[in-house]
Amino acid sequence: MNLLVVGAGQAGVQFASSARDLGWEGSITLIGQEPHAPYARPPLSKAFLKGEASLTSLALRSAAFYLEQRIDLVTEEHIDRIDLAGDGAGTATSATGRRWRFDRLVLATGARPRRLPAEGADLGGVLTLRDVHDAQVLAGRLATAKALVVIGGGFIGLEVAATAAAAGVPTTVVEAAPALMNRVVSTTTAEIVAIAHRAAGVRIRTGLRPVRLRGMDGAVVAVELDNGDELPADLVVVGVGAQPRDELARSAGLHCDNGIVVDACSLASDGHTIAVGDCANLPDPSLAADHAPRLRLESVDNAVEQATSAAGTLVGLHRPYRGVPWFWSDQGGLKLQIAGLARPDDEIVPRGGRRPGQHTTLRYRGSRLVAAECVNSPADFLTVRRALGEGVCLPRTMATDTSRSLKEHLANTKESPCP
Repeated sequence: MNLLVVGAGQAGVQFASSARDLGWEGSITLIGQEPHAPYARPPLSKAFLKGEASLTSLALRSAAFYLEQRIDLVTEEHIDRIDLAGDGAGTATSATGRRWRFDRLVLATGARPRRLPAEGADLGGVLTLRDVHDAQVLAGRLATAKALVVIGGGFIGLEVAATAAAAGVPTTVVEAAPALMNRVVSTTTAEIVAIAHRAAGVRIRTGLRPVRLRGMDGAVVAVELDNGDELPADLVVVGVGAQPRDELARSAGLHCDNGIVVDACSLASDGHTIAVGDCANLPDPSLAADHAPRLRLESVDNAVEQATSAAGTLVGLHRPYRGVPWFWSDQGGLKLQIAGLARPDDEIVPRGGRRPGQHTTLRYRGSRLVAAECVNSPADFLTVRRALGEGVCLPRTMATDTSRSLKEHLANTKESPCP
């Protein structure tokens, strides 16, 4: 039996590793389009840009691992065609004409940065950050940059902004929404993060959109905003979200809708192909419901946990993927950690920290704690993540009582499961 994993990122590597751990005895071929062995991406916007990490130090597994686990790692090959048979077997063909036959297929094709829909987005000096090549180019540009404009106040944009500002590069963040990280955190947490960035020298402009990137001799020199302001810039980093790489799945006839649509066991619409990681559109794993809302989760946690669960599907252990999603973002001196998934209408319950710079925002839906946003508060993050995983309630009165830690409060509610 031949297993083919297309995509050599975090999810693809984890799937191949877990498949072996669970007893898959057939061949495993892991194909990636980059010339490098699989590596961790989160440090690219931080330690790698600072010169504190190398491609070698970011490796997800050693060369010996692939040999020992009998995983055939193929680099610099882009699969551009999949021919599927009715039983899930088929053939994959790369852009160079190489072909691989498989009995089971796993798609871990990830996502690509969204392009900026503005005139001048293709000028020199306008960059995105997704892979190590992007990071190498950006690091070289930052070394000589006179003015950086980051378009998009999400995780990637703010991480790059913090790194650039710490290196002495004048930096401005432009965000179209009224607040930073508008899709993932409350306005309370967003303001705390904004204050910290401003204190570090980053200019924050929210509620504004770039309408044109002006260039000279093919290189960007300014960003024009929809209120008429013009921001000088010889370097622009665009971080306005990501799009799933689902073209291969679409061409193979699999159902796609903002990613490859899979069930709770990570099976695609043909009932055989498995999709994991950023490219997969899956039922919310935090809700054990028949009709859980669908979403894509772009995080290391999801890549690892979903791939681990999906490897069970491969070997016949059809257990639905369940878990509490969590995310993190290191932005200069800030460590933001999020446990759970909140909705915009969830109640915001702020909790001050015990030390300067700490803050936790709890999110409630009715009487139920559904998420937490923790700034420099790792203990609160671990406590809430545990509470959510165990379904233990944490009443608001306890949540706002800072005379005791959340861990102590949780210990007092052990016998009180959520309704």
